[in-house]
Amino acid sequence: MPSSVINHFMYDEKSHTLTITFVTGLIYHYKNVPKDVYKMFRAAGSKGRYFNHFIKDKFRFKKN
Repeated sequence: MPSSVINHFMYDEKSHTLTITFVTGLIYHYKNVPKDVYKMFRAAGSKGRYFNHFIKDKFRFKKN
């Protein structure tokens, strides 16, 4: 399902980094995200809601 805040996302299994591109164009790289968290995020009906509850403020990130 499309998100109103998240434009694109991808997960690097080697580094456990979840990269999220927001509709604003900002790109965040979340570090040490477990694969299970990524799988649940990918399957979530509301990506924004899942992000806010289970990723935002839970993992260190680097902003581009």
